[in-house]
Amino acid sequence: MIGPSLGRSANEPIFFSWVTAIPDNAVHVWKWHGMQEGRDKGAEKPKCKERRREKEGRGTLREGLVLLQPPLSKMQALWVAVFVLLCQAAWSPPVDGAPQTASPKIRHKKPSSTLAPSSQGTAQPKVASTITASTSRIKQVKGTANPRTSSPANFRTTTVASFGQKGLEEPLTTSSAKRMQLSTAKPTDSKAPKKSVRVKVIKKKVLKKKTKPSLQERMAKEASKCPPLGLESLRVRDSQLRASSSKREGLGPHRGRLNIQSGIHDDDLYDGGWCAGHKDKKQWLEIDAKRLTRFTGIITQGLNSIWTYSWVTSYKVQFSNDTHRWLPCKNGSEEVVFPGNKDPETPVLNPFPVPVVARYLRINPQTWFENGTICLRMEVLGCTVPDPNNIYLWNNLPVTNDKLDFRHHNYKDMRKLMKKVNDACPNITRVYSIGKSYQGLKMYAMEISDNPGHHEVGEPEFRYVAGMHGNEVLGRELVLNLMEYLCHEYKQGNPRIRRLVTETRIHLLPSMNPDGYETAYKLGSELSGWAMGRWTYEGFDLNHNFADLNTALWDAEDNDMVPHEFPNHYIPIPEYYTFPNATVAPETRAVINWMQRYPFMLSANLHGGELVVTYPFDMTRTYWKAQELTPTADDAVFRWLATVYATSNLVMVEDDRRLCHHEDFMREGNIINGANWHTVPGSMNDFSYLHTNCFEITIELSCDKFPHESELPQEWENNKESLLLYMEQTRRGIKGIVRDKDTEEGIADAIISVDGINHDIRTAFDGDYWRLLNPGEYEVTAAAEGYHSVTRSCRVSYEDHPTVCDFRLTKTPKQRLREILSKGGKVPKDLVLRLRQLRLRKLRSQKRDQ
Repeated sequence: MIGPSLGRSANEPIFFSWVTAIPDNAVHVWKWHGMQEGRDKGAEKPKCKERRREKEGRGTLREGLVLLQPPLSKMQALWVAVFVLLCQAAWSPPVDGAPQTASPKIRHKKPSSTLAPSSQGTAQPKVASTITASTSRIKQVKGTANPRTSSPANFRTTTVASFGQKGLEEPLTTSSAKRMQLSTAKPTDSKAPKKSVRVKVIKKKVLKKKTKPSLQERMAKEASKCPPLGLESLRVRDSQLRASSSKREGLGPHRGRLNIQSGIHDDDLYDGGWCAGHKDKKQWLEIDAKRLTRFTGIITQGLNSIWTYSWVTSYKVQFSNDTHRWLPCKNGSEEVVFPGNKDPETPVLNPFPVPVVARYLRINPQTWFENGTICLRMEVLGCTVPDPNNIYLWNNLPVTNDKLDFRHHNYKDMRKLMKKVNDACPNITRVYSIGKSYQGLKMYAMEISDNPGHHEVGEPEFRYVAGMHGNEVLGRELVLNLMEYLCHEYKQGNPRIRRLVTETRIHLLPSMNPDGYETAYKLGSELSGWAMGRWTYEGFDLNHNFADLNTALWDAEDNDMVPHEFPNHYIPIPEYYTFPNATVAPETRAVINWMQRYPFMLSANLHGGELVVTYPFDMTRTYWKAQELTPTADDAVFRWLATVYATSNLVMVEDDRRLCHHEDFMREGNIINGANWHTVPGSMNDFSYLHTNCFEITIELSCDKFPHESELPQEWENNKESLLLYMEQTRRGIKGIVRDKDTEEGIADAIISVDGINHDIRTAFDGDYWRLLNPGEYEVTAAAEGYHSVTRSCRVSYEDHPTVCDFRLTKTPKQRLREILSKGGKVPKDLVLRLRQLRLRKLRSQKRDQ
């Protein structure tokens, strides 16, 4: 028997009661009961209720067919078939003359609970549906049949998507309902208007799946959680390093430190790495951590040398607690052979498969560069483990009590920190930009003063510049910490800081080369190497990029032209240097404009890679010499400034510290003339001294250019007092204001010269000046164009404040005459008499000469 279930979709609930008129003794009656899912709360799922009968007689329903058991006779089966055909014919009345059919009909559920069969013809109705999708019900509205349909085969249906989301209650609009119509067949009537089908293209955002980090990346991340033991930063002493053999003393195990640099002479005591005395696989380099350590990885480099090339290409690692029994580093059950270097300088990190707790570590080279020998430099990553048997080795006390942000700050973090300080102390700070780098990063500076944004007459201006070389990052972090410290201590009422902020206008530039820093920052503190990020994005070394004013000065001095024909200060920039196509970095131009805009009188340029303070000149006077003592006219003052910083730095004053690389600066008190160390043409120190009033020195802060984040608190303590004490040197020497005697206005660009010192300075736009001098008696002269010069004696004492030496200058008669004539005024009689006296005096002198 054909049932109404024929053609029903899989998800459509069944709503009917099937009753036949077959006698009970012939056919068993099946009743199916169903109800709409979710119609009422707690509604039961559709189920079939069956009246049980004898086990041997059972009815089944398969795809709308009822199989009757036990089997009927031929006459009974014939009567059943005839009865079913008559019922189906009665259910399908004729439509427009179409013959009656026995095809199943689609029944549409009405909103009410009662069910009524559809009395439509063979043509399927076109349903315009408005749906409100909710969890309670789905409403369907039946429309009228398409009158243009001429046959049952030609019909159009509307397909509606099923919405099962909860809470979606907005009805679809007519336009959206039309877009959802799908045509299964085109009408045969040619007169029917063709409707354009609108297709809505929905662009889906494809989310890229985050790729899981590789095993090597996960191991490197795990290894980086532990800081380096300190071979590069010298926290590991020479006595903690041993080796199986050494080629010579200068290539001993104490030289096997990451990024250590060799001298220019070969076969000396300070070569650039450890080299084994034999070329076999039994050689090793050992480090004693002095206590139990959780080793996580190792970083290696080749030999640093300008004469030979040597590096290790693969190696093994062993661990021990007593140096007698050694266990290899394994990955499971197999001993690991780590890949080494491919060149002498690029650091290579190899994390251990599993961290190992031990006291001693050995690196055992297996292969090496075929044209070289077994040579390497290394750094070991590890976290110390507390020893319960020795509490005195526990170092849990904080290195510093200052609550500062001790971490490495990239460009984004640096901006946030500067804004944070500015928000905390808006009354004493101001953030501004001096220009942009080649890649468009702004070069931010912070001003700290009691009146930010304004130059106060008589107040000296000071600057710290850091990050000239992008990979020398310690200065950058110290300057950022100094901002935080000054703000915090000023708010706390620290009298020393309050006086410093009140009496000095401080400018702090944390990053002069932001492009280079970002390059080094991406590699990290141990993998950036010795030079990565040093230069700008264009490849400029900023410390060689300033205008060379030294050569012009020395040529003029050789010809006795200074200072009458050629100035000994404020030397103009050569014309070729100002051309747009000149090889000058945008960072350099920005700093030069900064120097010309503010009347700085003292500065320091923070570098890294050594422990020494250098002072001008940085360029040798003999151009072909690489090293030569080349002092300035203010050599005594520069030596004092360098000594102030070096003697207050906690690391520089240590007597038992080892050399950073190959030069011993401790014999000279950790200070040196820049040119006597190595020549640097176009340095910022020389340019600042010769082109402006500013005295500037270079401070090499640490042996490690890029110290690990865990070492920053100690580095702050090492340099905090030095940074503050150096800024306080602005109170050393003399200061004053050069005024017009008649108007009491300041005279700009007046020349201040000191007897016996062949270097002058000039007054600022308000007529104020500052001249650094050591204690003593000095004859100081103030001169300005159109004024009579004035000389007076000024005594510089050892007190903690500068000596005030003001000057009042009188205009010359010629200058007064020019000003009167320019204003169209009448010349006074006293001025006329004065001019006549000057003419007579000039004539008499000429007659005497004849």
